[in-house]
Amino acid sequence: MQKQLIECVPNFSEGRDMGIIKQITDAIESAEGVRLLDVDPGKATNRTVVTFVGEPEAVIEGAFRGMQKAAELIDMSKHTGEHPRMGATDVCPLVPISGISMEETAAYAVKLAKRVGETLNIPAYLYEYAQPDKKRSNLSIIRAGEYEGFFDKIKLPEWKPDFGPAEFPAHAGATVIGARDFLIAYNVNLNSKSTRIANRIAFDVREAGRVVREGNPFTGKIKTDENGEPVRIPGKLKHVKAIGWYIEEYEMAQISINLTQYKETPLHTVFEECRKSADERGARVTGSELVGLIPLEPMLQAGRYFLEKQGLSTGVSEEHLIWSAVKSMGLDELGPFDPQKKIIEYLLKNEADEKLISMSVKAFANETAADSPAPGGGSVAAAAGAFGVALGTMVANLSASKRGWETRTAEFSSWAEKGQLLKDRLLALVDEDTRAFNAIMAAFGLPKDTDEQKSARKTAIQEASQYATEVPFRTLQVAVESIPLIQAMIEKGNPNSLSDAGVGAACLLTAMQGAWMNVLINAQGLEDKAWATDITQRAEQLIQEGRSACNAMMAEVEKRLRG
Repeated sequence: MQKQLIECVPNFSEGRDMGIIKQITDAIESAEGVRLLDVDPGKATNRTVVTFVGEPEAVIEGAFRGMQKAAELIDMSKHTGEHPRMGATDVCPLVPISGISMEETAAYAVKLAKRVGETLNIPAYLYEYAQPDKKRSNLSIIRAGEYEGFFDKIKLPEWKPDFGPAEFPAHAGATVIGARDFLIAYNVNLNSKSTRIANRIAFDVREAGRVVREGNPFTGKIKTDENGEPVRIPGKLKHVKAIGWYIEEYEMAQISINLTQYKETPLHTVFEECRKSADERGARVTGSELVGLIPLEPMLQAGRYFLEKQGLSTGVSEEHLIWSAVKSMGLDELGPFDPQKKIIEYLLKNEADEKLISMSVKAFANETAADSPAPGGGSVAAAAGAFGVALGTMVANLSASKRGWETRTAEFSSWAEKGQLLKDRLLALVDEDTRAFNAIMAAFGLPKDTDEQKSARKTAIQEASQYATEVPFRTLQVAVESIPLIQAMIEKGNPNSLSDAGVGAACLLTAMQGAWMNVLINAQGLEDKAWATDITQRAEQLIQEGRSACNAMMAEVEKRLRG
């Protein structure tokens, strides 16, 4: 069963005193099972965004301890900052990451809010998916009036907290706890110090748009409809919340943005619309910054968008796509942008899972040559396949950028994108094959003193052996899936790279032969003969198909090279 993981992103109303911030994060990390991913303080906003992950119970324990410490150390009666706020822990969202639904995540948010309200005596409001009353589920509506206005607001019947006292504590303030989708906190930088210009751009792009005023568009009376609600001109982008502000630390105005649905409104679209709006108003976007973490996908989407806009191939490596996104949106203007520290998937990655493919070619060869059975033929077969696909992808990229072939860039770019995905799948199998072999060795090392231990050991050996058969079978499958890429590059790719495509075919054949032999040897010791026969027969069909295709491709390359 997939482990349940949730992310917690509390925003604390302290961004200047690193001693206080450290005490809060230490309290969070004191909860067993919590992994702190990011701490992002802002001096001008006087606010720190903390990101940590773990299994649900561990996360809500860590969140509670952090909120408790913040209430002790932060005096809201003395707080000032650019960002809207209402409490020491201003907002504490829970975000489902894997193995858990939004409904389950919302239930944990309610559990945390109840504990905070009843144990710490801090007024706690629920928001987004955790709030059943949709009239008060929007964070900005709950927080309206901010700290200064909440002394009166909390006494209104419609603004009674979901948990905790209906009295506003001057020291700790109130908090908002909820469950939401992944939110990207994003600031766009301007070559201006004008908050007015930044706000106008924010009104242009945000979903809520701007209110209509009678007479003067900036100072006139707000126009209302028959229900007394302000009449609005909608903004350009859905799922975008934005305001303009001036950041003294950077000596520039910014558009501060919360992007709540990046899959529907891509990050690069937000950047581009801010850029267009700034141009129309005589300003210029100089760059942008991410507050906290970001998923990998919006970075890859942005990288592809800007490469395509430049008429270049999008079938480049993941690292190149991220570089393209960072440079195109100026994410490193205000400070270094380290993908390993800003992209959530990279922070969650276990380095041991990529031990072999992280080595240099020389180190990998030396490791293979050492006096240990792993890495062995299965890992080398997957690596050979990855190099074969990499060559096919190289030919596709060279073809996409060939002078005079500009009308075919999209065609070859598409092939290169497919090649990158296939290459990455084969690279993952390099380490996976060695892990599968090591699992067999671990199973053989289990105790066998009692009948119960012998039975458990036998079961473990069979399960590990079965998986060790499945892994090279997957290598064989992916190698066969890669044949059309090499075929296409031999048939219509850059003719100057014909030999490279031929070597790619030879590498694929090596990968298939190696994977096929590993399926055979690992299937031999399986007691489930029906399963062993089935996977062996399916592998035999694949190797026959793949061997025939690769031999035909290599023969075609040799024929054309001989002239």
